[in-house]
Amino acid sequence: MSDWHRLDVHRNVLCIDVYVQPNARRTEVVGRYDRSLKVRVAAPPQEQRANVLLIEFLGEKLEVPASRIAITRGATGRRKTVEVAAPGAAALQAIEDWDKT
Repeated sequence: MSDWHRLDVHRNVLCIDVYVQPNARRTEVVGRYDRSLKVRVAAPPQEQRANVLLIEFLGEKLEVPASRIAITRGATGRRKTVEVAAPGAAALQAIEDWDKT
């Protein structure tokens, strides 16, 4: 298991440590950065726009509704903890693929 994500089987929640780079040209997963998954987000940090786009992006990539994704730590900073409730097989496969980057 990697140090940037963990699966809580008792709560059925996938926890992901994310380092966000706002104001990027495009939204994309870059790879790992200092025990986190680095994600560039094409939105400014003002008015939670970067957080909203991050949740939408992760929902699309992990194939889960955005309503099941929450930022549980670091909402105003670059380092965040994101929880994905009831992740499916596609989400776990995406995490495994990102772990190889």
